[in-house]
Amino acid sequence: MNRPYIICLMSASIDGKITGEYVDTPEAVNASKDYEHINRFYSPQAWVNGRITVDENFTFYRKPKLKPHSDAIPHTDFFAVKDAENYIVAVDPHGKLGWEKNYIEYAGRPKAFVIEVLTEQVSNEYLAFLREMEISYIFAGTDKIDCVLLVQKLKEQFQIDTLKVSGGGVLNWSFAEAGLIDEISVVIAPVVDGNSESPTLFERLDAPFKQSIGFNVKSAEVTENGCVWLRYVSKENAAAISQRKD
Repeated sequence: MNRPYIICLMSASIDGKITGEYVDTPEAVNASKDYEHINRFYSPQAWVNGRITVDENFTFYRKPKLKPHSDAIPHTDFFAVKDAENYIVAVDPHGKLGWEKNYIEYAGRPKAFVIEVLTEQVSNEYLAFLREMEISYIFAGTDKIDCVLLVQKLKEQFQIDTLKVSGGGVLNWSFAEAGLIDEISVVIAPVVDGNSESPTLFERLDAPFKQSIGFNVKSAEVTENGCVWLRYVSKENAAAISQRKD
C-alpha cells in the first residue's frame, strides 16, 4: 500500500487518560513539553485530529458561515494548498467545523494548512464554504471515514511521508483497527486521573470487538522532565518500520 509512515503520538496520565482535570497539573505540563520535543524528533508533515479534538482546540465549536448555494458542487477532491510544509488533517465526516482561516499556528510548530476529510454526506453549502476559505478537502467514504483511502490520498496527493495520528481514542482506534499504525509513541505524565468518564488512548464505540492488537516494545526512556516516553512498533508492518532510521 502506498501510504505514509504512521505514528500515533499521544500524551497520557498513568491510567491512560488523554484529557481531564489532570491536564492542568505540573506533571501534565511537563509531559506537554516532552510531547513537543518528541514531535520535533519525528517531524511529521501532517497530523490527524478528529472533529471533536479540532473543535476543542482550534475552532472552539464555532458554526461554519454557510451561504445558500444552488449550483451542485461535484463530490471530488479539492486542492487549495498542495506544497505546504505542514498540514492539519481534520476528520469531519459531515462537514461541521467552523474555520475562520485555512491554517492554524500551534505550539511553535510550522504553520499547518487545513485538509478537511469528508464523506459523501457533506452538504453542498459546506463544500462552497471550504472553497471560499481556500481549504483543501478530500473524500474518504460514503457515510463513514475509510482510513485506508484517507492515508493513500495524503501520500499520493500531498506527498506526506510521515503522518502523526493524535486524535481522540475513537479516531486512534480506527487507525489501529485498520492496521495503519506503524508506531505508538506515548509520553506518560506521572499523575493519575481516576475519572472513569475521561477518554483514554484507544476507545471502541459501537463497533463489534474483533481482536486485540499487539505491538512490540521498541524503547522506554525517562525524560529530563520526569515523564516516561514509551515506543511500540507494529508486529505486522515490518516493511514500513524497517525503512525508518530512528
